Amino acid sequence: MRVNAATEDRRVATQVWRHRGGMARKCCVVALLGSTTCLAAAASREPIDMSIEELSGLTVTSVSRHAEPLSGAAASIFVITSEDIRRSGATSLPEVLRLAPNLEVARIDTGAYAITARGFNTIIANKLLVLIDGRVVYSELFGGVFWEAQDVILGDIERIEVISGPAAATWGVNAVNGVINVITRKAADSQGTLATVGAGNREAGVSLRQGFKLGDDGHMRLYGKVWSQEETTRENGVEAGDQWDRGQVGFRADWGRPASAFTLQGDAYDAASEERPGFAPVDVSGANLLARWSQARDDDSSLEVQAYYDKADRKDEFLLNEEAEIFDLQARHALPVGIHRVTWGGGYRKVRDKSDPGQFFAFVPSEQEFDLYNLFGQVEIRVTQDQNVTLGLRYEHNDYTGWETLPSIRAAYQLTPSQLLWAAVSRPVRSPARLDREIVFPSQPPYFLAGGPNFDAETATVYELGYRAQPTASLSYSVTAFQHRYDNLRSAQIVAGQIFIENGFEGDVTGLEGWGNLQVLPAWRLGWGGMVLHKDLHLKPGANDPTGGSNLGNDPDYQLMLRSSHNLTEKHELDFIIRHVEELPQPEVPAYTALDARIGWHVTPAMEVSLAVRNLLDEHHPEFANAVTRSEIERSAFLKVVVRQ
Repeated sequence: MRVNAATEDRRVATQVWRHRGGMARKCCVVALLGSTTCLAAAASREPIDMSIEELSGLTVTSVSRHAEPLSGAAASIFVITSEDIRRSGATSLPEVLRLAPNLEVARIDTGAYAITARGFNTIIANKLLVLIDGRVVYSELFGGVFWEAQDVILGDIERIEVISGPAAATWGVNAVNGVINVITRKAADSQGTLATVGAGNREAGVSLRQGFKLGDDGHMRLYGKVWSQEETTRENGVEAGDQWDRGQVGFRADWGRPASAFTLQGDAYDAASEERPGFAPVDVSGANLLARWSQARDDDSSLEVQAYYDKADRKDEFLLNEEAEIFDLQARHALPVGIHRVTWGGGYRKVRDKSDPGQFFAFVPSEQEFDLYNLFGQVEIRVTQDQNVTLGLRYEHNDYTGWETLPSIRAAYQLTPSQLLWAAVSRPVRSPARLDREIVFPSQPPYFLAGGPNFDAETATVYELGYRAQPTASLSYSVTAFQHRYDNLRSAQIVAGQIFIENGFEGDVTGLEGWGNLQVLPAWRLGWGGMVLHKDLHLKPGANDPTGGSNLGNDPDYQLMLRSSHNLTEKHELDFIIRHVEELPQPEVPAYTALDARIGWHVTPAMEVSLAVRNLLDEHHPEFANAVTRSEIERSAFLKVVVRQ
């Protein structure tokens, strides 16, 4: 391990030691001895050699925006490690996210997915904030993510931190039901060559990454990737015309040491579907550039400034043509105050959006500019050695509803060195998007449906109670109970024969989610997880929504997952993942159980061959949308060769 990485591990461990007690101190020692190092060095270790204790001591940053051990984080957070990704056999970011039991992931067709946490899943799901290396990737058009436009080299992901539950006081509006934070490796930890070639009956592609040094204290990596996915078929056997071809290039460069570091990175991509029956193909393209400077002082204070530019174009003659530009600037300062810690900062976001009419929909006006501002503060109070309280407050301004207030309070109590009890109360907000205020149908007047000029922010009051434990050296688990009390949820309202978008729904969503790991044998580990969800939503007095609440998401009552990772020999691996998703009610989608398997062979220390087969239990099944438009997700096999030098 390089000296600068080891220095960073010691700095992280020292910070956590000062601000957490009990089990956190034990995990700091684990981190100092190698748990944060294990992610960067995973390729050189047997994956199952990472102990349950090391997994519990992984360092996370998404809960409080500074490094802390997973075992002491007061939130419902699941970490997908680089080894989880490698052994899953997944070939895309949305498929990787299926590993998180606190997410609902439903594939709609070749490129489109519906992904959310704690309900409200639709193709335009808007209550989940997604970041890639600190860059927010949701669309200001509807507040959600175009998943077919998001891609990375999976082998360069260090970890993915998935928070279910609100994190608005930390990350801002739209972090209502959760946060997905994709964190890639530093350039120093991705040196040399990584080449991947894969082919199967549903997709094929190749990627290449090259890392090298830049002077005395700099490192860089360059990458390129091309991928092709076959089209799906509808339930009636008709081809969907949704084949996707994609190309992407990018880089990351890091200079300096943890005391003062600078990062510059960027990506450019272009992807297109084939020509659909009766419609032109969909084409998505874009580019982004991010710069981040950070400084850490010996007194445990730190400063970070980040700026990025993002341009995204989407050409879809059927729905709409959109050109979006975003400039984002953020600053964060953290400092110790005695045994406590204060973090504060702010940001500015400039959005330019142009949406030309499609065959059915349009936005009026077609062009808009938005200026968004935020100020936030967080105080971590160490009440006793084993008790911590975190108070968070964020003010965020948007051009539709003005200033929004997003408070939260989190408390953690270390019952024993191996047990953490935590609770939280939060008020997240989902601010209006252009879809809420400015959409019209049809694209020319007279309009049958129009955005609501008075559409207000959706709000929630969220209560959470969580428990995390490691009762033995081979067993760990986490469980969280939650209740979300929503107000001003989006609805349709009939006024004088015309439909407007209003805030007509309210109600509660309650549930339970949990997961764990069991080391059955030194070479065999089991992981499990699942959730139970109950929605009780209803119209507010005076509302007359004619849709029956179909815009409020199509969610299963429960879903379950079981994973098995087994090292058959020193060179051979066998992995299984079985998922059960209960039926979706509106529109009805049958329940399904999917079994995925992967066998891997380490031919040499530098070469790995694997075969992954998905949907072993059935030839095809639907996962989302109505019976007329949805695709059948077919059984697939994928052979992959990975070479590292």
